[in-house]
Formats: sequence, structure tokens, C-alpha cells
Amino acid sequence: MLIKKLQPSLVALAIAANIYDVPNAYADEASADKGIETIQVTATRRAGTVQEAPLNITAVDADVMSDQNIGDLEDVARWVPGLTVTDQGGREGSPIIVRGLNTNSSERASDSGTVATYLGEIPLNLNLRLTDIERVEVLIGPQGTLYGAGTLGGAIRYMLKAPVLDMIEGSVSADAFSMNESGSTGNELGVVFNLPLIQDELAVRTSLNRYHNPGFIDYNYVSKNPGFSNQDPNWTDKQDVTENIRKVEDANDETITTARVSVRWEATESVNATLNYFYQKQENGGNAITQYQSLASSHPLNGTIGRYESAYRVEEPNEQKNDLLSLEINADLEFADLVSASGWSSYDQVGQRDQTDLLYDIWPGYADYPTFTALTKDTSKQDSFTQEIRLVSKGDSKLNWIAGIYYNKVESKSDDREYTPGLTEFWGGGIPNIETDLEYIALSETNSKESALFGEIGYEITDAFNVTLGARFYKYDVTTSSGSATPLYSGDVSDFNQITLESINANDNGSLFKFNANYTLDNGVLTYFTVSEGFRLGGGNGLEACPETLPDQQIICALPHELDYQPDTTTNYELGFKSTWFKNRLHFNAALFSVDWNDAQISAVTVNGQEIITSNAGAANSKGVELSTRAILSDNWTVYATYSYAKAELTEDAPALFRVFKEDDGYTPEQIALYQPYYNGSKGDRLPGAPEHQASFGVSYEQEVFGDTMVNINYGITAQSDIYTKVGLKADGEILPGYALSNLSAKFAKDSWSATVYVDNLFDKYAFTSVRRDKSWAGMGHFEELNKALPELQRVYGHYTTKPRTIGVKVTYNFEI
Repeated sequence: MLIKKLQPSLVALAIAANIYDVPNAYADEASADKGIETIQVTATRRAGTVQEAPLNITAVDADVMSDQNIGDLEDVARWVPGLTVTDQGGREGSPIIVRGLNTNSSERASDSGTVATYLGEIPLNLNLRLTDIERVEVLIGPQGTLYGAGTLGGAIRYMLKAPVLDMIEGSVSADAFSMNESGSTGNELGVVFNLPLIQDELAVRTSLNRYHNPGFIDYNYVSKNPGFSNQDPNWTDKQDVTENIRKVEDANDETITTARVSVRWEATESVNATLNYFYQKQENGGNAITQYQSLASSHPLNGTIGRYESAYRVEEPNEQKNDLLSLEINADLEFADLVSASGWSSYDQVGQRDQTDLLYDIWPGYADYPTFTALTKDTSKQDSFTQEIRLVSKGDSKLNWIAGIYYNKVESKSDDREYTPGLTEFWGGGIPNIETDLEYIALSETNSKESALFGEIGYEITDAFNVTLGARFYKYDVTTSSGSATPLYSGDVSDFNQITLESINANDNGSLFKFNANYTLDNGVLTYFTVSEGFRLGGGNGLEACPETLPDQQIICALPHELDYQPDTTTNYELGFKSTWFKNRLHFNAALFSVDWNDAQISAVTVNGQEIITSNAGAANSKGVELSTRAILSDNWTVYATYSYAKAELTEDAPALFRVFKEDDGYTPEQIALYQPYYNGSKGDRLPGAPEHQASFGVSYEQEVFGDTMVNINYGITAQSDIYTKVGLKADGEILPGYALSNLSAKFAKDSWSATVYVDNLFDKYAFTSVRRDKSWAGMGHFEELNKALPELQRVYGHYTTKPRTIGVKVTYNFEI
């Protein structure tokens, strides 16, 4: 309801801002020299402001992040039209979706992969804690002719603050906050120190930050001794429950430690270099998922799970580490600027999940063991090397150009194990396992190489009219090797070296193009039209091929069409304008877009083993509008607003998008005719994961009090319409209702000190942000006879939730010497 109220008012504000003159009182109130803060960006590979760049870009600088209490990308996305970041808590990667381009369900780890993220000049897939950041730039639309990493839908750039060569400076900050539904207090501590080693020539900048979120989801149904305690005791017998079940309060806690060292060297007047080392460690206690209203009526826990409770049988901790060493060299060659960016990065993670329900689905016979419980130990490691070199022309010539080369090499390994404690002994023992109760192990190695030539040529036809042509020529090679074993059944390995890895190779080459024309009207309004192409690499799914004859026992394997997937491409058409009015007191920007998406990559599951894989769906399209405005009403008052609409849907049928029913599997022709349409994608089906409507509105009041203390009060509300969890609501998809969140903060600043009091989720709104699995896993699917086995035991189906109301105080001290 709220989004319907906001939408007309925002559109009316946008139209009024461009058609009508502001009353004289407006101009009289505003000071003669006060204007909207200008944020310098380098998105076009040349320095300029957001309003000067002929593309769809939003930038948030350090001051805005401080005033709005922005700490991560989810916070940024609420103020960027066209960008959706679904908050799934710290443990899972939050999907980043641009303009509704997403075919995945809103499932765990279903990041659509359509957006490239950069730390400085280096592509890095990281949920970054925003500390000591100069600004965040969000570019909407494919950017493969400007950036090394090919981007299907857009790019996000985290720009670190550079070392200062002529001044000792730094800051110390402390934040303490209390969260509803949490039993303890959260905190964040940070320190930044900048030291010139040789005045105006060499400087080092360091930062250290630790953020702790205490969590708010209680795992109140954890097995005391997995595999030996009854995870489904007599829930009406308090003693039976106490003997088998334990409670873990605030299980989804999160701790992020971030460290950084940067050294900047001005070798000469025309050559400088910056060496960066960045480290982030993220420790997560569990998922922000609840089974509230997600259990079948027949389930003994139905109606007893609270809004902030989880029914998982085991805790689900996860630890992730990211390292990045980068070297950026800039040289002024007089005719052009030369930039070399080299990056070496590594990623390690280890985690545990409740796997009980998945194994019940694979083989219901597990239920013969009364205390059956399954859990995982997932480990993965990735090492990357990236090299980008580009030249950017200089001078006053009507012709300008950018040329670059890009190389990226990635080596990754994963080791996924499933354990079923106690099952070996229950089955009589004597089974030769590598490890006790190791039920399944999957090993995977992936090696990929990508290289590209990219660039743009621009020509100034007149002082007001410019045309740009861009191109990217690329090739890649991806080899995925995988193997698995089920030692609990077959005892087929005595050590890991006996697991044979089978290899799948995927390679391709191609080209992408871009056209941009921009014209500046007499009143200063910048108009632009862009056609740009994007692509995403194909690859292998990291599973071994199924044998010709499937065994009677459990098996996780890939059928021929499940072994690999093809690259997908986008073509983006965009018409927009940017306008600045009343001596930089009013900005209003708008863009109309239509994006064609071919061979869209989608998250699917294997027929054998229900393993998550990637496959290709049909074609899709997203079209809509994006608006943003900001206005200074007086010396004290500033307002800002955004609105976006994206209608994203399939443009052709996608047969067997979710599941295939075959007579070979025992289904009759009548059953196939009944079931199959519900698991196909159809032309016109809405894409999942992102709302059609998003809006935000904020107001800021600034006033000097007590003589020399500046107070800045900010209120903001962000709203979104409903979300589909699966394409066209097929395959037991559902609608997650829209919601709105309000934030309020007051910042007091005097000299070097500032203190901010804030309230996030002011009205303590409770809403579902996405889903894990679907209703069929709880025995509530569309076709009752197809529901998962043993619905009375199923708990895997649940919803991610919004964070409850959070109240905090942050104090910062900045110093300069």
C-alpha cells in the first residue's frame, strides 16, 4: 500500500521540478552560494561529476555514508534506483540484481552474478564493510568497454581513501547499538592513521575495523548430540524435549574484521604508484532464517515457531577470509594517462549446514534411523590474478579515446562433505569409511582464464554534441574437474587420492559493442542515448557425469545437459537526461531503459541428488524507468527522492525450467500432462528476486546550535513492492509482500568530534526478504502427491527476515597534524 502512495508523489515531484519555476521565496531562503555537494567520480575513466557523466551512475561519498549511517552495500542499494540487494544476513551472499535481471529463485546463495564489484581498480567479489571509503560508485548497465571485467548488468566500485602525502591525519570511531530481539549489545570499533614518510613523496595509510552484530534469530530446536539425540521428541513432554534439544540464542551473530595498509609513492611529477593490502575476515554464527508460518499444519511445531526463531537441527556457522594485494601505477605520458592495475587475491571459507531434509528427499529410508541427523562441512578456496593496462587520451582534441587490455586467471577448489552421525553403527558397523559417518564427499577444481581488449573512441561533433563508440573482444577458457564418492554405502575409497576427477571444458570468444550519443541543451540539461552489450562467462557445474545405469543407492551426479552451461548476453537500450537547476540547488535525473537478455543463466538442481547447479533458460526482457532528485530548499533543509520501475519477464517459453517429468521415471502420460506445465517457464512470466517498484524519500535538516555545534537530522524511508520467489510463481513459488523501512539519525559535530544517534527500522517492521527452498519441502506444495517425503519432519523451508529495530550511538574523533 505504501509504495502505491509514494509512487504518484515522486513522479509528481519529478515533473514539477522540471516544468514549473520555484517561487521567489524558495530562492530567497537559499543562501547565494550554497549548492548541492559535488561528488567527483572516475566512472568514465576521466575525472568528472555525476551530473557530467553521460551514463546512469549514482555515487555515495564518505560524508553521505556518515550522515545516513551507511555501513554496507545493502544500505547503499536502498538509495540507488534500479539496484536491488536482497538482505540475507551475513552468512549468505546477498544477491545483487540490476533492473530485475534475475532468473534464480530468491534462494540461498542465489546471487544472480550480473554485477561486477571492484575494490579500487581490481575486480573482487566481496560483501565489503564500508570503512575508510572515499565513495561508492554504482553504474547501471553493461560496462565491458570501460572496465576489464565483463559486466552483464552493471558495476559497483568501492573507492578507498588514498594516502595523503603532506599531512598526518586519522580517526578513531566507536559504535554501540542495541537490537530488538537480541540478548546482547552490538559494537563497532575502528581506527585510521595516515603518515607521510617523505613529505609530498611517500605516505602510508592504515586502518583497522571490527564490527560485531549480536544476532537476533534463536536456534531453539538444536539437537544436543546430532545423530544420537532425537530431533523430533515428544514436544508435549518437557523432560523429553530437555533431554534432546538445546537452545542457541542470537545464533545469527556476525563479526567482521577489516584491515588495510596502503603505501603511495610520488616517484616523479608524472609517475605515482600505490601498493594496497586489504584483509577481511567474516565470522557468522548462523542464518537469518525463520520457519515462522512455514511449517505444514501436520507438523508438530506448527504454530509454535516464533517470528525470530529457527527450527534447524544443527548450528550453521560459517567463516570467510578475503585477501587482496594490489599495485596501481599511474603515468602521465603527455598524450595519454597510463594506468596499470595488478591484483592478487585469495578467498577461503568453511561452513556447516543442516542437511537432514535434503537427504530425506534423496532417500526416505534414512528415517529408519530414529535419531537421523545430517550436517555438512563445506570448504572452498580461490586464488585470482588480475592484470589491467589502459591508456586514456589527453588534450583538447575533438577526438578522445580509451584503450585497455585485461587478463584474469582464477584457480578454485572445493571440498564438500556430508556426515550422518551414528548411522554407521546403526547399520551394523564394519563399513570402511575415510572418516567415521562420512556419507558423501564431493571434490571440485576449476581453472579459468579470460583475456580481453576493450576501449572507446569519442568525437566532439559540436561543443554540445558528442558521440562514443566502444568495443570489447574477449576469449575465455574454463576447465572444471570433479569427482565424488559415497563411502558410507560402497566403501569405494580409502583415501582421497582414489577419487577420480572428471573434467569438463568450456571456452568461447566473441565481441561486444557500445554506442553513446549525448547532447547538452541550451539550459544545461545533459541528454544521452546508449546501446550497450554485456556478457557473462559460461562454465562447468563441478559434478561428475552420471553412469549409464544408475545404481539403486543414493547418487549425486549430472546428466549430460547438467554438466555445463553457456554464456549469456544482454543488450541494453537507454535514454536519459541529467539536469541541474537554480545554481546547483536542484538535481533531477531520469532514464528509460529496455534490456534484452539471451540464454539467461539460472540456478537449478540436478535430477539425481538435488545438487544446486547453473543452467540456461530462454530469453527475457526488462523495461522501465529510473528517477532521482535532490533539492536544497533553504540553508537548513534538503530533500532527496528516488523511484524505479522494472517490468522483467520471459520473452519466450523455457520448457522444463525447474523439473522434467518422464515416463522413464514412472510417470504416466496423464501425470506428465498435468504436472509439466507447472514446472515450465512461459512467455510473459515475471522474473523473481526483485520488486517491480522501488522508492525512497529523505529529508535532512542542518542547524548550528550552542554557538559552534552543527546538528544534522536525517529521516529516510525506503519502500519496495512485492517479490516473486520463482519465475512466474511456478514450481511452488510464492509472493513476498512489499514493505517499507524508516531510518532516523541525528549527528552532532564540533571541531574534531562528532556523535551520531540513530534508529534503523524505526517502526520495527517485520517482513520476509527472500526464501530458502519452497513450500513443497514442508508438504504444502501445489501438487500434494509431489510434496517432499516425510513432511512432518521437514524444516528446511523458511524465510529470511528484515533486521529488527536497532538503536545506537556512534562517536568519531578526527585529527590532523
